[in-house]
This record gives sequence, structure tokens and C-alpha cells, in this order.
Amino acid sequence: MSIFPLLFVIIPLAAAAIIAVFYRVWERSGDVFTNVANAALLVLSLALVPTVMKGEIISYDWGHSSSLGIHFSIDSLSLLMLITISVICLAASLYSVNYMERYTSKPRYYILLMLMIAGMNIVPLAADLVNLYIGIEIAAVACYALVAFGVEHEYLEASFKYQIMGTVGTLCILPGIAFLYRMTGSLNIVELHGILAGQGLTPILLFSAILLLCGLGLKAAYMPFHAWLPDAHSTAPSPVSAILSGVFIKVIGLYGMIRVFFCIFEMTTTISWILMVFGSISLLLGVFLALGQWDSKRLLAYHSISQMGYILLGLGIATPLGILGGLFHLVNHALFKGLLFLDVGSVEMQTGTRELKELGGLNQKMPVTGITSAIASLSISGFPPFNGFWSKLIIIIAAIQAGYPWFAAIAAIGSILTMASFLKVEKYIFFGSLPEKLQKVKEAPMLMCIPMVLLAALCLGIGIAFPWIIDVFIRPAADVLLILGS
Repeated sequence: MSIFPLLFVIIPLAAAAIIAVFYRVWERSGDVFTNVANAALLVLSLALVPTVMKGEIISYDWGHSSSLGIHFSIDSLSLLMLITISVICLAASLYSVNYMERYTSKPRYYILLMLMIAGMNIVPLAADLVNLYIGIEIAAVACYALVAFGVEHEYLEASFKYQIMGTVGTLCILPGIAFLYRMTGSLNIVELHGILAGQGLTPILLFSAILLLCGLGLKAAYMPFHAWLPDAHSTAPSPVSAILSGVFIKVIGLYGMIRVFFCIFEMTTTISWILMVFGSISLLLGVFLALGQWDSKRLLAYHSISQMGYILLGLGIATPLGILGGLFHLVNHALFKGLLFLDVGSVEMQTGTRELKELGGLNQKMPVTGITSAIASLSISGFPPFNGFWSKLIIIIAAIQAGYPWFAAIAAIGSILTMASFLKVEKYIFFGSLPEKLQKVKEAPMLMCIPMVLLAALCLGIGIAFPWIIDVFIRPAADVLLILGS
């Protein structure tokens, strides 16, 4: 047993507590302790790579029951998620130092942010469904408040809609977990896998699987469970939007689905087809809805739905190559979509608008934002040699090899439409003539530019070094699902 898993929860909770105590006497305590805590989480997660990515599982257990108590474990898949969370959250917290000056009660923002990070970290650490559910709800409750942080009408409306949809998701997840416990007498994921192996889906287990699919689907926001996402992503402060799209929906929704349908239930042909169909619908309809948007953040929000479709499609193919592609795209999407929300946030902060038709020519005034946005746009569009190209290519090849050429065609069409959408974004924001009212616009502050440059460097660096990234980070995580799902 190791204390390391517990540190991923203790560090953000301690940072939140310290900020709550000291912010009245030290105005910058939130800026300092939030970024120090997120940097520590990133260092801690990277320090575990040599051990965990070679197959060792690090665990922490406290309690007398396998289903009740604190039961955390870090395997290759968990560590991949923890690294992704840490990277995006550190970028967002650095960005927040200047960006959140626009809002009142900045320390309370940091407290909520650290609580959300603590909840997100609990989810991949959880070795049982109770702790997984607790992590989901801690993260979700903090997120409700962060979406509403602007306290104006549109913020409150988006948060209320998200709370309603989130509650419906919870009301599906809890009975799903209860039925599993009633049938097996355990909530430990490894024990459930052993108990249910070879049993197939009885009527009660099928009902439990449907409830969990719907509940976690609402958290993940793929179609048709996406109604809350466009408002929440577009109205939240931009660093929160970057976390929401980059890691939040993947952690509290998609990761739960991965653990449930690969590590508890058997990945049957029926479940595989359900995931591929939902993924394809999300992929195509998300990008079609994005094409019609003129609010830049709302456009990015619909692309979150579309890109989640690629991940679902890859995982639904359920072959070694498909799973590898799905997990690789999960990481890549976190990077380029987090970067895009930071870029758009910088544009909004410096110009006062998110409307594409009111912008133009900003490459002249905001070169760092313009270059990093171009890199992110090329990445999400699947343009070589950026990271998004390789993960999309792997998913398309996996679909063809598995005998699903139509799904491969849908993925290719989605990528072409994504490129068209981001050509529009680049044209209307960064190219063309500079409107008279934007003549005095300046580049975003340095602490906002630094995380944008770092994420852009990762998008390019991972694209160039993708064989090494796959071997060190992605393949070990995919092997966890292949072993447990077999």
C-alpha cells in the first residue's frame, strides 16, 4: 500500500483550505497556491510513469469492506488520465492569474477550482463504484458553481440547465450501481469483473447497464445527451471552459463508461455497436451544428461533442488498434481543445466580443494568440504532422480493419467538415482587415500566453514524437482495457 494515490486528493484539498484561510490577508494567495498545487500534481503524476507504465499497480486502501471505505489504485489507464488532468489544469490555473481579474471574488474561484480538481482526480483513482460516484459528484457540484461564476443571467441559466441535466444523470447512475450491488454483493471493480465474467447480460444487469450508459452519457455529453454542454461551455470563464472540454467531460463521464463497459461488463457486440453508433452521431451532428455558429465559444462547444464522437467510435470498435486510437485522441483532444478555449478567451478579453463577424485581422495585434490558435486548429482538423492527425488516422484504420468502412468514412467526413469550420474561425478572427474599433488591441498578458505556447508545443511535439508517446503512455493504458475486457 502506498500514500501516493491519496496525495492526488490531499494536495488540491489542502490548497483550497489554505486559500480559504489566507486570502483575506494575502491577496495573491490564490494565484500562488493554486499553481503550486497543480504543478505538484503534474510532477507527482510524471514521477509515477517509470513504475506504473511498466505494469505495476499502486494502491491505497482504508476501510474494512471492499465496497466501503477509501479504495484507490493507479494503473496505466488511471495515470494517463491523471497526467492529462494535471497538464490542462495547470495551464488553466496559470491562465487564470490575469484572466480572472475581470471577475469578483477571485479567491473563491480558486477554491472551487481546486475542489473540482480533487473530484476529478478521485474518479480515475477509484477502485470501486462508490468512490467513483463520489468523485463525479464532488467535481460536478464545484463545476455548477464555476459555470455560474459570472452571476449574470446567461451564466445562471447555463448553470441551472447543467444542474438539472446532471441531476438526471445522477438519478440514473445511482440505481445502476444499486442493481449491480444487489446482484453481486460487491462494488469493487476488480471483484465485479470476476463475478460477472462469462455470465452475459441478465435482464437486471442489462437494465443496470442501460442506466449507467444513460447517466454517464449525460455527464460525458455525447449525443443525444448533450443539451447542457453548449450553454455551459460557452458561458463559463474561459479557463473553466478549457477544463470542461479538455478533461472534465472525459473524466466524469467517458472514463466512467470505459471502466464500466470494459472492466465490469463484457464488451459484447451489442455494446460495441451502441458506442460506435452514438459516437458517429455525435461526430457528424456536432460538427454540422458547429458550422452554423458565429459565437466562437459556442462553436468550440459543439466541436467538443463532435470530438467526443471520435473517442467513442475508437473505443466502440474495441479492437487493440481502435482502443489505442480512442485513448490517444482523448489525450490529443484535451490539449488542442483546451488550447482553443484559451485562445478564444484571450481574444474575448482583449476585444470584448466572441462574435466572429465583429472580429478580423488580429494576427497583426495578437501574434502569439494567432499562431497558437492556428496550431490548435490544424490539430483538431487532423492536419499532419500535428497530434490530432495521428489519432484520427489510427481510428479510421482501425474501423477499416475491423470491417466497418462506413464508420471510417464518417470519421473522414467529420475531419473534413472540422477543417472547414476552423478555416472559418481563422478567417474571421485572425485574417482579413482589422476593424477600426480594434486598432488599439494588444496581445494578452504573458501569464496567459505561456500556457497557450506550452499547449501548442505539446500539440506539435506529440505529433512529431507520436511513436514514442504511444509506446510509453498510450499502449500501456490500452493494455489495461484489453486485459480486463478479454
